[in-house]
Amino acid sequence: METFLTLAEELHFGRTAERLLLSQARVSQTVKKLERKIGAPLFERTSRVVRLSPLGRQLYDDLAPLHKEMEAAVARAKNVARGVGGELNVGFLGAGAGTLTAPILTLFRERSPGVEVRMRETQYQDPLGALRGGEIDVLFTCLPVQEPDLAVGPVVINEPRLLAMPVGHPLAGRTSVSLEELAGETFFGVVNGAPAYWWDFHVPPRTPSGREIRRGQAVASFQELMTLIAAGQGISPVVASVEKYYARPGVTFVPLDDVPSAEVALIHRLVGVGADARVEGFVRVVRDVVGANGGPAAY
Repeated sequence: METFLTLAEELHFGRTAERLLLSQARVSQTVKKLERKIGAPLFERTSRVVRLSPLGRQLYDDLAPLHKEMEAAVARAKNVARGVGGELNVGFLGAGAGTLTAPILTLFRERSPGVEVRMRETQYQDPLGALRGGEIDVLFTCLPVQEPDLAVGPVVINEPRLLAMPVGHPLAGRTSVSLEELAGETFFGVVNGAPAYWWDFHVPPRTPSGREIRRGQAVASFQELMTLIAAGQGISPVVASVEKYYARPGVTFVPLDDVPSAEVALIHRLVGVGADARVEGFVRVVRDVVGANGGPAAY
């Protein structure tokens, strides 16, 4: 099975042999034996090209996910045999996984009783730095995250967007506000290492029609953002959970129209199967809890 799957990916007998540390003749013999067992060709071969037959494509699509699960199962068994324990450092931005945080941590502790979970808050100023630097192992943070070295796991929350403003602002008390109305208002920049595309999604630099929205002082955290808004230094789009967890006197919130809702997902570094059983176990727990919830939680 491994020989077939590798050849289906490489479509080259030489590269397949190199990956599997086998001779090309052994690869060819193994594939021919599998084809005889199935009763039909799995590859179309010429002197210049190797490609999957329609039956080979079907077999690959069926076998590849099963093979991955088998590898993961073996890796998990090896980790259990070694007595996997230690710590799992879980980062979170804002409200983290929201209402799903408690059931996620409860199930993970049930499945991995030898692992101690430590929680750590991240901030606007460098939302991915602690993950990349190894200070945390997994991270609940707002999407979009489009980084080649990071994997985007299950989405856990889908939140509507609000506009946070001083209580005396002319838009305060409205039932809703359109982003198009905010040309000429002052939003905030972000300090240091936040990806530009990430901040632009959450704090748009322009209205839907293209009119500029000025950016004032750069902020590093939710608390700093709320303090500056209360002081009348600007207004800002925020996710709905900010009203619950970061509200303060002097700041009010109004639903913000014509912007997409915000998703929070689990992010982790790209690693090979079995490289860290704690991270793999946590990802499975999050996926299971989200599935049992019927999908991402709505805030």
